[in-house]
Amino acid sequence: MIDKTFTRAILVLAMLTTWPVAAREPGTTAKTHMVAAANPMAVEAGLEMLRKGGSALDAAIAAQMVLGVVEPQASGIGGGGFLLHYDARSRRVTAWDGRETAPAAATETLFLDIYNNPLPFPLAVASGLSVGVPGVVRMLEETHRRHGKLPWRDLFAPAIELAADGFVVPRRLGNALAGERALQNDPQARAVYFNDDGSPKKTGDTIRNPDLAETMRLIAERGAEVLHSGPLADAIVAAVAREPRPGRMSAADLAEYRALQRPPLCRALRDWVICGMGPPSSGPLAILQTLPLLDRAPVPSSPTGDAHRLAEASRLAFADRERYVGDPGFVPVPVDGLLDGAYLAKRGGALSDDRVMGRVTAGQPPGAPRAAPAAAPAKPEGGTSHMSIVDRDGNAVSFTTTIETAFGARRMVGGFLLNNELTDFASVPMVNDRPVANRVQPGKRPRSSMSPLIVTDRNGRFVLAIGSAGGSRIIGDVLQATWGALLRDLPLQDAIAARRVLNRGGATEIEGRANDEQAKQLAEALKALGHTVDVAPHQGGLHGIRARRAADGAVTYEGGADPRRDGVARGD
Repeated sequence: MIDKTFTRAILVLAMLTTWPVAAREPGTTAKTHMVAAANPMAVEAGLEMLRKGGSALDAAIAAQMVLGVVEPQASGIGGGGFLLHYDARSRRVTAWDGRETAPAAATETLFLDIYNNPLPFPLAVASGLSVGVPGVVRMLEETHRRHGKLPWRDLFAPAIELAADGFVVPRRLGNALAGERALQNDPQARAVYFNDDGSPKKTGDTIRNPDLAETMRLIAERGAEVLHSGPLADAIVAAVAREPRPGRMSAADLAEYRALQRPPLCRALRDWVICGMGPPSSGPLAILQTLPLLDRAPVPSSPTGDAHRLAEASRLAFADRERYVGDPGFVPVPVDGLLDGAYLAKRGGALSDDRVMGRVTAGQPPGAPRAAPAAAPAKPEGGTSHMSIVDRDGNAVSFTTTIETAFGARRMVGGFLLNNELTDFASVPMVNDRPVANRVQPGKRPRSSMSPLIVTDRNGRFVLAIGSAGGSRIIGDVLQATWGALLRDLPLQDAIAARRVLNRGGATEIEGRANDEQAKQLAEALKALGHTVDVAPHQGGLHGIRARRAADGAVTYEGGADPRRDGVARGD
């Protein structure tokens, strides 16, 4: 018999307790503009542009370029991303897809060996096979034409200075280098990130990257085309073709890449309209499936509490994600059906406050064919960085950017690392003689978990920009923080710092470290309801900005930065 009084007390206490290591600084407020990003140097670069009268998009470009210098393990000009832009004058959200694409010569068997078995994941990552055609700079150039105010070349100055003159190695980069081995196999990377004796640069050391400074000077003067044709593009193709496990990218793949403007995926909930990137991103779709189920949940004083409901509702969304979501240019994704109110109500009917559901499978949403794609086995995802920015005119950017796994494919060109985004595709094209939605195909964009969100009120006024790093854990992080900030009305910093409880379709993951008694108690309470539980530290990576409006209409921006990482939120 479950002691429900005890279970209730433990679940409520654990879910409302913030991360036990205090944030380096409390939540930040500002009246004029704000940047929240994964490194203070990137935040300062963004603020420099805002103080010069630049737009949120200008600040995002400056911050991205600096992140590529000081946080190269997570993002950079050799990768891709998704960006949402909010225009305060029109009260309109636009969505931009700078996701990498598979080369034209890629086949469905790209990651199978000669025996038709999937390559071991580490071998697939550290190879030319994993490199997708990069898209982030083309995307930023397109959005700058529409929303930029400062000259394109000026936005690169902070990053060029840091790359040329050097920067002090931040904690996370130092930690990542300490455990990295494959990166040393690339001569360019070894010269930048390792000492003469082969030891990695450590936190507090100085790194200079003159090749990256020169590449950024070229892009500042000539635009994104530098990466898509000419000598640098030829160098990218050569690096991808290098042994071992050469890839199949061509000069034509680079030349033909296009960033896409897609319709934002928006749904109303209570007094808000929540907008995200649609497929090939799976994150906002899963979040918009899950939030209505959480909105119907009992208040935290219920017998099961928030943790159980959060994990169980997430299981439903992840089951649908694995079966249905891929690049909509190649597979029909039943987005409207997956978000249909009657469908969600039926799915939510399986939720119980007293026990876990049994085996969870994908549903049959309206519009989905009966012979739906096969669900693919889950794969590791990692890397990534997120920034949220608001400018003096009230325009906002929510931008998640990545090269995938830490240090990408471990191949460097012109001072920057190439992505390994193609490993986001399913390793196998077929399961039980049925095609997998996220299988490799020429020109296709791999499914992503990146989940940049922008929330407005029903009148179209900006409320929240948020997103996270963290691979497939991004979905749960953004879900829980958005739920806490909106549905529980927590201060944004508290919603970001709160103990994470995630479920990606398997065990329920609880954030905690050794001797964390609250995590242990929460784990026992969930086990009593039937959960399989893993307790482990969590990487995080959330960054957000919320607008608070006074009765007189005055707006204060409330920033939040994840205390688990190096980032900050700052403004004026």
